Amino acid sequence: MKFTILIIDDEKNIREGLGAAFEMEGYEVRLAANGKEGLDRIAKGDIDLVITDLRMDGISGEEVLRRVTTETPGIPVIVLTGHGSIDAAVDAMRNGAYDFLTKPLNLDRLSMLAKRALERRELSLQHTQLKAEVSSAHTLDNMIGKSGEMQKVFTLIKKVAPTKASVLITGESGVGKELVADAIHNLSPRSAHEMIKVHCAALSETLLESELFGHEKGAYTGAEKMQKGRFELAHESTIFLDEIGEVNAGVQVKLLRVLQDHKIMRVGGEKTIDIDVRVIAATNRDMEKEVKEGRFREDLYYRLNVVHIAVPPLRERRDDIPLLLNSFLKEYAKENGKNITGIDNRARALLYKYDWPGNIRELRNCIESAVVMCGGNEITPEDLPPTVSASIAAPSITIPVGTTLDDAEKAIICENLAANKGNKSKTADILGIGRKTLHRKLQEYGIGESEV
Repeated sequence: MKFTILIIDDEKNIREGLGAAFEMEGYEVRLAANGKEGLDRIAKGDIDLVITDLRMDGISGEEVLRRVTTETPGIPVIVLTGHGSIDAAVDAMRNGAYDFLTKPLNLDRLSMLAKRALERRELSLQHTQLKAEVSSAHTLDNMIGKSGEMQKVFTLIKKVAPTKASVLITGESGVGKELVADAIHNLSPRSAHEMIKVHCAALSETLLESELFGHEKGAYTGAEKMQKGRFELAHESTIFLDEIGEVNAGVQVKLLRVLQDHKIMRVGGEKTIDIDVRVIAATNRDMEKEVKEGRFREDLYYRLNVVHIAVPPLRERRDDIPLLLNSFLKEYAKENGKNITGIDNRARALLYKYDWPGNIRELRNCIESAVVMCGGNEITPEDLPPTVSASIAAPSITIPVGTTLDDAEKAIICENLAANKGNKSKTADILGIGRKTLHRKLQEYGIGESEV
């Protein structure tokens, strides 16, 4: 796809001459002889950059600028003016123009300004697209993920949520297993009731049994009154048993009975209580190995594992990192009252390459820390925790003195493409340019797959 430039000028020679020059550079060009014609062309919605004369009969360049900045914000405007109207051009800059150029025009200077304005335009469009992605198909409940791995997880959640089936969620610590459980419950017919959560590893056997099933008054020393257990509280709702792999053999037997009979008995009680509870369990252990080695009952495992959802670690879903960074940065900048608009390319490269052993939990904590430490408008490597900033010996590029700018840029692009295994989207993001700009530079420099 090509960028489209609109040139508005009432002098035919200038208008057509600029149009021909930009077409030779590979841009799509539209021409307008006056402000009204130009605004009509902008209204069609396919313009990426406006270059307009300032002084024209009828609708002036100032009015074109005002209409563009209010009605189609995001489209950059470069103003052309004579030497006698420089003050007016400076006013145009204050009113939102990208830049201005005086006549007679320096075509090289105008070409450079257009290139920079269009690169900013593409980054703005990508940012808008990123926000749309976060609020559409790439989110589910409070989870974010556009990678194929997370889309599979989303599909499983949507399929299992309306059912009564037990679900076993597995994955490393920090991948978001509890968020998966939340999404299943929130999308289920039981969502009108609060989901009850139990962190099994945090309690001893005696306390866990009482916590799950409740107890009668006097059931044990200190049981001064009857107390309902979590299963009873979860009647007609969902119970989430986190770290189920930590539960000992005695409690495993009682959990099996609950899943089989849909009844509980309080500790110290003599009668059973009917319950209607959907069970979701989670663990970071290899449950098949736990069963084989006799630490977990096989029959209970199969009762829990009616549907299995394996949540991938962050290192296997790196395509989700830009979305997560955008979400966490926005959240913590607002929470801390800071005007942080982005992450610079060096810090972004470190964040993309780090393996995240603590997964999303570690990434979230990293961005919160970086926001607190940041003293400017962008996160830099100096703001990142040492575990991230010092964990990677970033490859360097040696550019000899005397190298032309074009050759240096080509080397930088080639090295970053190689480091990212040919992934053009990631390379463009790290270089701070749009994907269309990267593709254009690859064509300009004749960089093919063999050079990556």
